[in-house]
Amino acid sequence: MLLTRQRRPAIPTLRGWAISVLQEAGAIRECEEHGWMQDRADPHARERAFEFARQDPPSGASAEVALAELHDVLDSIGDTCPECPPENLV
Repeated sequence: MLLTRQRRPAIPTLRGWAISVLQEAGAIRECEEHGWMQDRADPHARERAFEFARQDPPSGASAEVALAELHDVLDSIGDTCPECPPENLV
């Protein structure tokens, strides 16, 4: 039986690549109900994402550009979903 490894789909933009790396590292997650990205504020997951970007930046981009895009994406994502109601309403 021939086993093949499934290739990841090509990510057409640097931002898409950064979101994919951050999700795989566990640094961000998607709101299950609304689809908004949420920052998990996990420093270990962030470091895994940054280390991956340093070692394997997307084709056509330097490690510095990849790291800058990770920072930009993280700066644009909040830690809560804007559509979800607050959990602790008094």
